[in-house]
Amino acid sequence: MQRFVFTGGTAVVTGAASGIGAAVAAGLADRGMDLVLLDRDADRLRDVTAALHRDNPGRTVTSHVVDLADGAATLRFAEAVRVEHPRLRLLVNNAGVALGGRFDQVTLEEYEWVIDVNFRSMVRLTHVLLPALRAEPGSHLVNVSSIFGIVAPAGQSAYAASKFAVRGFTEVLRRELAGEIGVTTVHPGGIRTRIAESARVGAGVPAEEYEAAQQMWVKVLTIPPAVAAEAILAGIEQRRPRVLIGWSAKAPELLARLLPVAHGTVYGASQGLLKLLTDREIRREAGRGAARSSVS
Repeated sequence: MQRFVFTGGTAVVTGAASGIGAAVAAGLADRGMDLVLLDRDADRLRDVTAALHRDNPGRTVTSHVVDLADGAATLRFAEAVRVEHPRLRLLVNNAGVALGGRFDQVTLEEYEWVIDVNFRSMVRLTHVLLPALRAEPGSHLVNVSSIFGIVAPAGQSAYAASKFAVRGFTEVLRRELAGEIGVTTVHPGGIRTRIAESARVGAGVPAEEYEAAQQMWVKVLTIPPAVAAEAILAGIEQRRPRVLIGWSAKAPELLARLLPVAHGTVYGASQGLLKLLTDREIRREAGRGAARSSVS
């Protein structure tokens, strides 16, 4: 397929109120796309929408407050978008939630909440909006998985299961839609988003265990969302089948291929190395940004 053309198209972005979703939305507006944004956080979504209107007065930006854990509400939103936009150039399924705790420390209700938001909502939205993508020549679909869709550490059963499902679902669609719609799977590493601070904690997780996990994630989640968004936008433009973001994704992915059985243990043992690699990447990206600013 030819390179993706942003200008003049309409994009749907979920999880757009903060983090990667908000940064992707800003990048798409800067590239000339109209936007349909979705998130459950009404206040943050309102602020993001207002900023996009202010910075891109020529673009049409609409926002919708929807809880993707609600299957019926998700389908209503998707049907309304398809009626309003019978032709869509881009769908970015980015929304996601997390749940801390071993499998035996979480309830089935908690577990299914993660699967509903991270995977089932993506299937619902893609199924309903696929005709609108097919109606627009040169369209593209992006599904955001995670490095935990490649490796599966202890304490992340629900999250890893949902992200492995996203990966498999997207890889199937890539083959089924080949030559018709571009399809990209995104595997972010340690991106500094709100997912850790807003994560639910399993009902059976002790408080001290939760605190230790929170401190660990603060150290690991360091890559700015804007860096992740630029990688995703480049992947869309170049029709890449897969985008790995940060050495905190690339290193475990390599280890998983080299040590396919032991990669969970290897991932846990490599956190210090990954932190060093991530910090180096941030410094390198900051240098690039300074260089771009001096040229412009």
